Amino acid sequence: MDLASIYHRSGDNYCYLQNGDTLHIHIRTKIANVKEIELIYGDQYEMIDYHWVSQRITMEKSGSDSLFDYWHCTITNKKRVRYGFIIRDNEQQITYTEKGFFPFIPEDAGYYFCLPYLHQKDVFTPPSWVSTTVWYQIFPERFRNGNSSLNPADIAPWGQEEPGLWNFFGGDFQGIIDSLDYLSDLGINGIYLTPIFHAKSNHKYDTINYLEVDPQFGDTEMLKRLVKECHERGIRVMLDAVFNHCGYQFPPFQDVLKNKDNSRYKDWFHIHKFPLKENDTLNYETFGFYETMPKFNTTNLEVKDYLLHVAQYWIKECDIDGWRLDVANEIDHDFWRSFRSVVKDLKPDLFILGEIWHDSLPWLRGDQFDSVMNYPLLTKALQFFAYDMISSQQFMEEMTTTIQSYPDTVNKVLFNIIGSHDTPRIMHECSYRKERVKLLFTFLLTYPGTPCIYYGDEIGLGGGSDPGCRKCMPWNSDEHDEELKGFVKRLIQVRKQSSFLINNGSFYFLSQSDSCLAYYTKKDDEILLTVINKSDMEAQFLLPFPLRGKKISLLLTEEEYAAESDDLAVILGPYECSILRFDMNYEFIHAR
Repeated sequence: MDLASIYHRSGDNYCYLQNGDTLHIHIRTKIANVKEIELIYGDQYEMIDYHWVSQRITMEKSGSDSLFDYWHCTITNKKRVRYGFIIRDNEQQITYTEKGFFPFIPEDAGYYFCLPYLHQKDVFTPPSWVSTTVWYQIFPERFRNGNSSLNPADIAPWGQEEPGLWNFFGGDFQGIIDSLDYLSDLGINGIYLTPIFHAKSNHKYDTINYLEVDPQFGDTEMLKRLVKECHERGIRVMLDAVFNHCGYQFPPFQDVLKNKDNSRYKDWFHIHKFPLKENDTLNYETFGFYETMPKFNTTNLEVKDYLLHVAQYWIKECDIDGWRLDVANEIDHDFWRSFRSVVKDLKPDLFILGEIWHDSLPWLRGDQFDSVMNYPLLTKALQFFAYDMISSQQFMEEMTTTIQSYPDTVNKVLFNIIGSHDTPRIMHECSYRKERVKLLFTFLLTYPGTPCIYYGDEIGLGGGSDPGCRKCMPWNSDEHDEELKGFVKRLIQVRKQSSFLINNGSFYFLSQSDSCLAYYTKKDDEILLTVINKSDMEAQFLLPFPLRGKKISLLLTEEEYAAESDDLAVILGPYECSILRFDMNYEFIHAR
């Protein structure tokens, strides 16, 4: 038994509260190195004849990647817990506790991992509505021009130029309002708007005034109307908070440029010395190396108070439902803790989404964000579905690693994307092979989390890296791929019908074939199974469930049939997928 590979810690993704009375415990071991694990646990104060009273429960293997097996179990109705692991291979048994490995089972509760008391307040509790939301990301300047009187000077004809760093096409709030019926028909019930506040650029990440809507888009009253009309259709609205940096024309930064060391705002930024620029050298911190985006000093109390006021202001004024936090990992944790406190005090079910492209666990402990943008999922999905860089087995293993990096409570609300305003269009990534795009949408909309569609991807809009990915949304239906849109619309319907099962069940990958990817979620006796054939040949996937007499629903085609045999296979044409729903007793799943 390889003891060096066995890992557990009491907290984060290895030990956490699922709800007020349910505790999830996980442990990691070297792949195929351990045969069985039992959890030994009990209240540290419960004794009979001076002996600790303990119980045991067999742990289940929840997944494997290329290096490790992952095991988990659930404990209920315990307020204080001491616990350890009895681990067996074919030759030996050891007990793993907080104090190390032992060839015997220690009787002293003090040896074991400890959760001193389980508090309801420590449960990770994102807003309940998020798990049933299908998001749609809108880049306002390029979505729709609904009010030509707001057009900036030197505007380009809609969609008649390639998107550039500095050209404008006139998208606005009225255009979004005019498109709400389109979004409702598609099945969207959440929209995420990239920045809408007064700024110089077309992307608006260089804010001039955080308390003013950009005049190109409308005004505060128009934003209120947009949110109100969305809410009447059951659509939530999330805005983009750019609190890491401001624009060059932000008045406090202009004051620093003018008054230098005498500016009352000099400590609002990270200034090394004056003048602020010497030849090509900047003497102040910026986002990246962009001179026009000076970085805020969020440890400065005036800055902190100002930005927190901004966060509260738009909730009060317009009743928004969420904040997406730009460059969230470059701002101190203390600021985000304060941010969570003030916005949740105003609106407890407000959604807080961080933009972080890497392992985000430090922000997802319940005191800062509700979710992060799941860029690791995007990366791996492209490698598998679009680039043919990895096999289905490798994809399964790498996604398992990602899943095991977070508690289940976090995985259920990760903001899943297959493209955004910062990445090439998904059609472009797939080399304009629509069949690959359809498989990516299938994966996105059947996988646990909260899925987001980048505007235009559903109609086959193309475009490379920024700014190419920010094309104008075409509104002439002749420019829409109606077949792709219909497929996405049906997937969204399936997602919404099955969202409770997808985000409240247990998730498993199935053993992979050379061409098929298969996974399922299970809640009680109900199973939702997705099988995807990512090859140019017909494929057959044998279902590892005894299904004789079971009613099976094919959700994409809305067909139902009764299985006449235990040995059933899903037969898929090239680049086809199938989503099945059926009832099954849990004990049968691993018996075949």
